[in-house]
Amino acid sequence: MVNSPNKVPEQQRVYQQAYKQHTRLWKISPRSNVLLMPYYVLLWGTFGASMYMMGRKVLGYNTWFSKN
Repeated sequence: MVNSPNKVPEQQRVYQQAYKQHTRLWKISPRSNVLLMPYYVLLWGTFGASMYMMGRKVLGYNTWFSKN
């Protein structure tokens, strides 16, 4: 095996302190912002685009930009 220090107690302290402060589990990791930001951009971007097109469809326009 590899002779490396055991980081589990240190990481466990970090996670437990953040959890006691009611931080969501998927937001505790330092990498979570890097992983979640593309997801949030796609989630809200597609939601906004679909709301935009639903509004245009209600008004009778079948395309993204033109009035046809």
